[in-house]
Amino acid sequence: MDNHPVSAHLVGLFFHVDGKQLQDQYKNHLSDFHDWDQKPHAEQWILFPENISEHLSIDETSFSNGELYTIISSKSAKGRKGTILATIRGTKAEDIITVLEKIPLRSRNKVKEVTMDMAPNMAKAIRRCFRNARRVVDRFHVQKLAYDAVQELRIKYRWEVLDTESKNITVSRKQGQTYEPELLVNGDTLKQLLARSRHLLFKYPSRWTESQKHRAELLFLRFPKLKQAYDLGIVLGDIFNKCKDKKIAFTKLGLWHNQVEKVGIISFESVARSIAAHHQYILHYFDNRSTNASAESFNAKLKAFRSVFRGVRDTTFFLYRGMKLYA
Repeated sequence: MDNHPVSAHLVGLFFHVDGKQLQDQYKNHLSDFHDWDQKPHAEQWILFPENISEHLSIDETSFSNGELYTIISSKSAKGRKGTILATIRGTKAEDIITVLEKIPLRSRNKVKEVTMDMAPNMAKAIRRCFRNARRVVDRFHVQKLAYDAVQELRIKYRWEVLDTESKNITVSRKQGQTYEPELLVNGDTLKQLLARSRHLLFKYPSRWTESQKHRAELLFLRFPKLKQAYDLGIVLGDIFNKCKDKKIAFTKLGLWHNQVEKVGIISFESVARSIAAHHQYILHYFDNRSTNASAESFNAKLKAFRSVFRGVRDTTFFLYRGMKLYA
């Protein structure tokens, strides 16, 4: 039962007994949950010093009710047993540091690299606890900032169209007429065009379907600024995908920054400032092409594990079962 999250339910079906009752039996009698040495503090922190490795990831996730936990994981375990180094309730740097400093300094000094997002609390914890480790800002977090900036502009235009439509409806009613929105050649209204373009703006043009190509043409014709924003996102992705050399990447990021200044899209100017502030650690990606993908994948496993139980009622028991599988 330790090795599969739905085993209690399946075993219950096989033996024609209530799955919940079987799980209660497992929790209270069959497992060593109540003798677990980390149970008293599990909701606050859990630590497995033996799982430390040269390459780590640090990320945050939510188990229930939006309660955030910071998870430090080992990449060498590849998402299997030995993956979890520590889970810490909350995201405060001081709390993370307090737990990680329980690991002997000699072990912590062997860590060579930690992948992370751009959160300053994570950076502070890594700097204090893993002094010999190179910090690598995850490229996908950087690209997500660009995607978010594109979507922000799309949503801005959508609200403008909705506002214009509402005013036109009001005017038509006063004139005793029925308002008919403009239909584009693909059958979309302008409001629908903006709503239905959400997914295509996350993709490269080579991955668009025929209908998405047509919709993109109409979208960019009506909203040229959105085309500029989309192109900036694509260029940023190409830097990470195609550059093999850190120096070339540095030069191209500088040129990209210049493009952002010329276009003058406020949301992208914020992205550019964030990249400039963290460029040293972003560029470390090009040394080993390390990302936080393993941490994101592991978080997805924990969330799938949580969904099997339709939420988490007993956080300590949930963590216990997660540790059995991944620590």
